[in-house]
Amino acid sequence: MKITNLRSCFSLAIVGAALFSVNHGWAAYSTDHKDSADRRAEAAVKAMTIDEKISLLHTQVGFPFPIGNTPKPDGAVGSAGYAPGVPRLGIPALQESDASMGVANPSNIRPNDNATALPSSMMLAATFDPELAYQGGRVIGTEAHAKGINVMLAGGVNLVREPRSGRNFENVGDDPLLAGTVGGYAIKGIQSKHVVSTVKHYALNAQETGRVAVSSDIKEGTARESDLLAFELAIEKGQPGSVMTSYNQYNGTYTSENAFLINQVLKGDWKYKGWVMSDWGATASTEKAALAGLDQESGENLDPIIYFGEPLKKAVQEGRVSPERLDDMAMRVVRSLFAVGAVDHPPKLADIDFKAHAKVAKATAEQGIVLLKNDRNQLPLSRTLRRIVLIGSHADAGVLSGGGSAQVTPIGSLVLPVDPYVSQVYHPSSPLKAIQAEAPRAQVVYDSGEDIQRAARLAKGADAVIVFAQQWTTEGVDAPNLSLPDNQDALIEAVAKANPRTTVVLETGGPVKMPWLNRVPAVLEAWYSGAKGGEAIAGVLFGRVNPSGRLPVTFPQDESQLPRPTMRDPSTTTSSPFVIPDEFFSENYNIEGADVGYKWYEREGKKPLFPFGYGLSYTQFKYSNLRAETHGRKLVLSMDVTNRGKAKGIDTPQFYIENPSRKNGFTSRLVGWDRVELKPGHTKRVKVTVDPRLVARFDERFNSWHIHAGSYNVSAGANAMDRPHKTRVRLDERYLAP
Repeated sequence: MKITNLRSCFSLAIVGAALFSVNHGWAAYSTDHKDSADRRAEAAVKAMTIDEKISLLHTQVGFPFPIGNTPKPDGAVGSAGYAPGVPRLGIPALQESDASMGVANPSNIRPNDNATALPSSMMLAATFDPELAYQGGRVIGTEAHAKGINVMLAGGVNLVREPRSGRNFENVGDDPLLAGTVGGYAIKGIQSKHVVSTVKHYALNAQETGRVAVSSDIKEGTARESDLLAFELAIEKGQPGSVMTSYNQYNGTYTSENAFLINQVLKGDWKYKGWVMSDWGATASTEKAALAGLDQESGENLDPIIYFGEPLKKAVQEGRVSPERLDDMAMRVVRSLFAVGAVDHPPKLADIDFKAHAKVAKATAEQGIVLLKNDRNQLPLSRTLRRIVLIGSHADAGVLSGGGSAQVTPIGSLVLPVDPYVSQVYHPSSPLKAIQAEAPRAQVVYDSGEDIQRAARLAKGADAVIVFAQQWTTEGVDAPNLSLPDNQDALIEAVAKANPRTTVVLETGGPVKMPWLNRVPAVLEAWYSGAKGGEAIAGVLFGRVNPSGRLPVTFPQDESQLPRPTMRDPSTTTSSPFVIPDEFFSENYNIEGADVGYKWYEREGKKPLFPFGYGLSYTQFKYSNLRAETHGRKLVLSMDVTNRGKAKGIDTPQFYIENPSRKNGFTSRLVGWDRVELKPGHTKRVKVTVDPRLVARFDERFNSWHIHAGSYNVSAGANAMDRPHKTRVRLDERYLAP
């Protein structure tokens, strides 16, 4: 029997390598799903020529590329990356697109292509809701599939070690449990629609300044307990088909050729079966990278040569890379396609239900907005107000989004060019129109805020003033500091002085300083809020939505509280993958080690502006009866939550554990949370089972997690610095696989 199409007939490399036909639906969805993907991939690779294998292992940019005047590859739908696949065997082309907030359309290569802009990943993390992450992933997967795309370059789970990083909005906070859980469920949602998702950027990609020149230096144990744990959890929960390495070095070696990260940790300790791709232009070698575990060179147009093209073929032929390693590289790619159903259910152009997807975007924004301050019950606003003044941030047109490769630009967006290649984009969800809809009898006036004195005069006498303040961040550039740009602090001060009924709505990618905080009664953190952000903001302002967002990242008072108060001058190095750095440098992440974010503030005795997990509501919640129980090897924490206010609301009680031992101890760690919706006067008992790795230290000597015997402090409350409920639990010594 001649194998002509592996979607209907496969050679199985078992026992006598017998051949038999397989119904393609059964092969992807039997109860033996994982094994069937392995066997099908093995059969496919055995049937390939060396050139067909190598064709899967390097991808081109999938749109016309200015450098070299390269046209769009034949067969590409127009996206970030493309590899032709193996058509004779039914292996589809790889059509790869950015990213975590929706399906990007680089350089408008797909004319008039619309896509749902989901809120930023940071805002998604602020919901603390894995189910919303899963639903958002399904939106992305559905739209990608309907546009002919089968690989989404999504799933950023790098921890926020540097609050000024330009890509923080693409990630999910400063805690590994939250990042791994939310990131993993988003990946799972994407892949439920037969589209591969990556998880990225592996690993310690904490800043954009000099991202191609910096080495992230950190001890193994502390990396395992922080950034690597976030990846481990996301991979376990989401089973991503691919892992994307980062631009930076890790302890002096590029992540794309770092055998410790890829071969030892990812493929060894974690038994990862998918493929490892580089970031675009981040492959640095052929033989070293292949032997270290890199399976695919991405965005070859950005590299000086195509490392995984002819040089890889020659390395195999000359015995410097074994044929078995080449087969493993190709098999990992093909296996992931089978595992998510991308072979049996190939992407095809289809209509998209944008209204249904907008509902998911709106729900995420509504639940991700964080009420930071609400003195004297300034909010919610009354619908009987007569005159409302809105100021700043193009609130008449839309809501701000983050920039770079993750940029999603729905039809109707306000696009303001920054330079020939970069634009600020405001998604077409006007807060002005949404507020007019919430308060139809009010006179709602908008001012740009560019003239501070004019804005202050306009604010005088208004029943309510809402200042929209923004900090735009983008890939490739870190914010110079934590201040709002363009003199917005002075604008807020002047408006608040003119009218004490001033509310500030922040549209940012992460933390910012608030020198005016004591002068305004109410502040909302609205992040980059996506396709229905305007409606979500208005809903919270007027109480149609009771705010339930919680900060997934710590807001410092100022830069002096950070582990690295000053940053390297971006002008002294390059962040571009097109440019070979003149100088390499290191960032020492051993300063905070595993104590990232809120742990750093507790360890150093610093009081931040707003702590991790913080967020107010229009009702009040009470906690009681905290218990910590061991059931065999399981540690279970539980507590009663009561809504003692007058409105229905959602609360997110959080559980933390600390090992107070001087020798083996660790700072308080988030070990679980729950989201509970309660009517006034109602009580519910919440319960979490603790992942044992969260109460362990990583022992490098034995390459294992080690739970030390002893008494541990358990605390619970509303956020990382408000945990008044305490108990203790004794744990027995235990070693766990890495």
